[in-house]
Amino acid sequence: MARPEFTSTVAVRPLPEQTDPAEERWGFAYTITITNTGTVPAQLIARHWVITDHRGQTQEVRGLGVVGHQPLLQPGEQFEYTSWAQIATPQGSMRGEFIGITEDAQWFNSAVPEFMLADAAMLH
Repeated sequence: MARPEFTSTVAVRPLPEQTDPAEERWGFAYTITITNTGTVPAQLIARHWVITDHRGQTQEVRGLGVVGHQPLLQPGEQFEYTSWAQIATPQGSMRGEFIGITEDAQWFNSAVPEFMLADAAMLH
């Protein structure tokens, strides 16, 4: 039976050029590697993010594709992209999902587990 699924890994780094503590702005870049771990080709169509700062303030981001792309991934293929987010505290988190579709028009959602937005050097 056809099984569509994307899994993802995330790496986060601070963005000093998008950070201004006096203005309560901290920027973070995140690089996501999306892998088609399903058994059928699937296209990433959209994404939905919930970005939460340390005070609990949330932003939601929804949109087509990722950084202007809607990659079609064969089973086992990967797509990597880098984007960024800005929050009002030195640490926070993101979680979300990718929305995909198979070649036979079966829609599916793949969750991206929560990950930290923080400067690892500042957490020690």
